[in-house]
Amino acid sequence: MNLKATSNFKKRVLAISLSVVLSSGLMVLKFYAYWLTGSAAILSDALESIINVVASTFALGSVIFAARSPDPSHPYGHGKIEFFSAGFEGALIILAACGIFYQAWPQLLHPHGLPHLGGGILILAGVNAVNLLLGAGLVMVGKRTQSLVLVADGKHILTDVFTTLGVLLGLGLVLWTGWYWMDGAVAFLVGLNIIVTGSKLVRQAFAGLMDTSDPRLLEEISAILQKHRKAIWIDVHQLRARRSGDIIHLDFHLILPKELTLEEGHREVKELEGIFKAHFGKAADILIHVDPCDGPICPICGFEPCRHRQADTRQQSLWQTEVVTAKPEE
Repeated sequence: MNLKATSNFKKRVLAISLSVVLSSGLMVLKFYAYWLTGSAAILSDALESIINVVASTFALGSVIFAARSPDPSHPYGHGKIEFFSAGFEGALIILAACGIFYQAWPQLLHPHGLPHLGGGILILAGVNAVNLLLGAGLVMVGKRTQSLVLVADGKHILTDVFTTLGVLLGLGLVLWTGWYWMDGAVAFLVGLNIIVTGSKLVRQAFAGLMDTSDPRLLEEISAILQKHRKAIWIDVHQLRARRSGDIIHLDFHLILPKELTLEEGHREVKELEGIFKAHFGKAADILIHVDPCDGPICPICGFEPCRHRQADTRQQSLWQTEVVTAKPEE
């Protein structure tokens, strides 16, 4: 593991460990607020906090596992476990919503009083302030270290912040009006909200497991190719790329003049690999397939002098994403 990857790993582990500890403490406070008040809305918020703790613990394990180096059984590394973690978290959120609906229904149909509601609201407000800082910090660290798990966990906690804010507003109305049925209604709204969040996480995880195209990554690679383009690099096509934990996997076809020797072609490939490793770090996994030029490619070829040229150069194409990802015509 190189220096940058090691630094990112330490930041991830520290951030997710902090999330586990704080989420556990905040969950206890929410259940204490429920014990004081008997509020279905506070219980719904506390149930979601159980998911925060479980998901953060699972995320910690996945961050550690994803950092393991490739081995004969996993030649592409272990980074995809991050997608499993995000999907697992999404599924747990949906499960929590079902529990919330179950608890909210009786309070909606047969509302009861809520003792010590003012104290419960104060506890919940303090918990929410800490959660806001924790969620924002996880998202920031996750983006800096390119960790889907940390971003997913942070967004989940931030969703919890907005959920708790909704609960606080609803309970404030209950305290003001005495309409205790609103406690059950707020709990139902909380359940609906977190079902949406869970569904998004599951969809994002599925996209990662299925190697769905990453437009931003492809644009970044295309820009690097265009910036460092040489006349001897005649054309590029069939670019593919994906992220797996810290590792960037990319491969493409590079067309070189047919008169180059094997050694000269190898030198051009190593130069390109060096450019990408300088940009993405040593964790980049690069595969470049070299194709020899042929007659039909001459109009876009800028390599001179060329004794095999069959037509003059008309216009070289810009290596934009739609160009470098396209397959050559048969």
